[in-house]
Amino acid sequence: MTNQNVVASDAKSSRIRFIVRKSIFSPAVPNPLPAPSLAKKIETGGAAAKTNAWVDSMRDSSPTRVKSTASLSETEEKNSWILTHPSALSMFEQIANASKGKQIAMFLDYDGTLSPIVEDPDRAFMTNEMREAVRDVARCFPTAIVTGRCRDKIYSFVKLAGLYYAGSHGMDIKGPSKSQKYKKDHQALLFQPASKFLPMIDEVYKVLIEKTKSICGAKVENNKFCVSVHFRCVEEKMWAALVELVRSVLNDYPKLRLTQGRKVLEIRPTIKWDKGKALEFLLESLGYANSNDVLPIYIGDDRTDEDAFTVLRNRGQGLGILVSKVPKETNASYSLQEPAEVKDFLRRLVEWKRFSHGEACM
Repeated sequence: MTNQNVVASDAKSSRIRFIVRKSIFSPAVPNPLPAPSLAKKIETGGAAAKTNAWVDSMRDSSPTRVKSTASLSETEEKNSWILTHPSALSMFEQIANASKGKQIAMFLDYDGTLSPIVEDPDRAFMTNEMREAVRDVARCFPTAIVTGRCRDKIYSFVKLAGLYYAGSHGMDIKGPSKSQKYKKDHQALLFQPASKFLPMIDEVYKVLIEKTKSICGAKVENNKFCVSVHFRCVEEKMWAALVELVRSVLNDYPKLRLTQGRKVLEIRPTIKWDKGKALEFLLESLGYANSNDVLPIYIGDDRTDEDAFTVLRNRGQGLGILVSKVPKETNASYSLQEPAEVKDFLRRLVEWKRFSHGEACM
């Protein structure tokens, strides 16, 4: 990896100052579609309306699917969406041209991006071919896995020591250590802005384990700085009951908030921290916070990844790539359909780096 002069931050403080440099997006990058309106529906509705809003959002999955219009067929709608969110593979030459003279920094979600969405989240394994692609990318560019999962869990899936790992939506960040003397853990602590919430998160996890036993298929996962309630195996008719149950538990914890990802409800601390903030922090740690010489590329499939896509769009610098087979509202600039295409894109980046530049990645 290149340019790994990481600046460790004070883990006791969650206040980081970011100075965002504004520049102009490439003319080929489309204007963003409107953001999902779940929060507005929840704020303005009564108890039943709030539950219905959550269920509607759960049904739409994440990000919200673009709603069909009467005048467009499903095929026409997809073709129209692709025009504004073209395939990162078909537009690879354009992306490569945009990166000339710049340092690429790669940010990758895990579930639905590097591995398929599976019924059992504990079995969301990446293929060996994907691991090789990620390993090769990390040898060419600073690379981070940014996920809602527990950092230790995601490291056990990826099993690559030369990456940055931002678990719990960026609330638990570790990066490659310059020293390799520790055989079990090659990571050096960078940032944990929500440490004081650990006892509370632990308590809520234990409560939800007991409470959700009445909901067949629900699975509760402790992701250290957040709790995930997976509903991918819960019958749709039980989603409203599950939302009510989770919300009733959170009534006793005003310092925690409920959010939604792809087939998952997530309980997080109320601090202003998300995948977008994690991306900014990592760029700052790499020395690129105020640089025009970097091209951040973020690939993700989830509503929580929209925070990172929005940061890149607001910076006027970098590329967001949404992984989705169907048209969805997103602030990403490009799209890929599935993890297999993500793997192909990563491989092409490595080939471009090695052969177009005549450089061997270290």
